[in-house]
Amino acid sequence: MINKYLIVLEKSETGFSAYSPDILGCIATGETLEETTKEMESALALHLSDMEELPQARGIDSYLEALQDSEGEEFYLTFISIPVSRQLSPR
Repeated sequence: MINKYLIVLEKSETGFSAYSPDILGCIATGETLEETTKEMESALALHLSDMEELPQARGIDSYLEALQDSEGEEFYLTFISIPVSRQLSPR
């Protein structure tokens, strides 16, 4: 099973930060977009491994909310696919 979650990457003074609107509290930082994306992939996999139920990805609604929340900032949107090795029920 593979789940895809939206990731918002924002430019910061020291590089980039990332978060997922679907996974509250899961963040990462890095000096480049590539490093930040890789760090976020690891953080997301670790965060999800501790959850009993996987959050449901919200799809296009997440994009629209991210656009409103990041207005005026330099940001990038992408998805990260996370393989889930154990059987979990989506919420």
